[in-house]
Formats: sequence, structure tokens, C-alpha cells
Amino acid sequence: QVQLVESGGGMLQAGGSLRLSCAASGSIFKFKGMGWYRQAPGKQRELVESITSGGSANYVDSVKDRFTISRDNAKYTVYLQMNSLKHEDTAVYYCNALVLTTKSRMDNYWGQGTQVTVSS
Repeated sequence: QVQLVESGGGMLQAGGSLRLSCAASGSIFKFKGMGWYRQAPGKQRELVESITSGGSANYVDSVKDRFTISRDNAKYTVYLQMNSLKHEDTAVYYCNALVLTTKSRMDNYWGQGTQVTVSS
């Protein structure tokens, strides 16, 4: 089993910055992809930004040039630096990880979510 624990959410005004962290622990053989998703009230969960084990990032257009994902493989941690936050970024943010728990078994894990609220 693998546990993902997010931190760094909060409430702030538009234009501000936050940094989310997601620390993984448990039976980790190797990380594959990691990413951040978000879900606003009444909306479906959407991918915000993801990063492969090689460091390639993929993001939704609405966060381009504002959000940056990074990972520390040694610490099993992924970060999301969010700048120039907008009211529409308000959502619960979830960490996601695709993990090899053994050489041949890959599973998908989710964190519990952290609330980000941006006032306009």
C-alpha cells in the first residue's frame, strides 16, 4: 500500500501564490507518473498538471505560465507551485501517483485532497 499526504492548501486573495506538496510513503518500488487534479463544486475532477518519471510535464491550458509541477524522487514528493491565482482556481486539489509497488505491479493512488480557496 502507498499513502499520499497533501499539504499547503489554504485561503487567499486573487493574485497570490501557494505551494502544494504531496508526500508518498509505503511500499514504493518506483514512481511512474505523478500529478495534481482538482475538483470544483458541481464540476468533474480535472487534471491540472502531471509529470513523468523523466520529468516531462503536461498541464491544462488554464494554468499555463502560472502553475509549475516538480518532483523530488529521493523524497517521494511532488509539488505544485501556483502563482497568479484566480477565483476560478478554487477547488479541492488531489495528488495522484502511478506507482510500481513491485517490479510487475502498478497501482494508481490518490491523496485525500486539500482545499484551495481564492477570493476575487
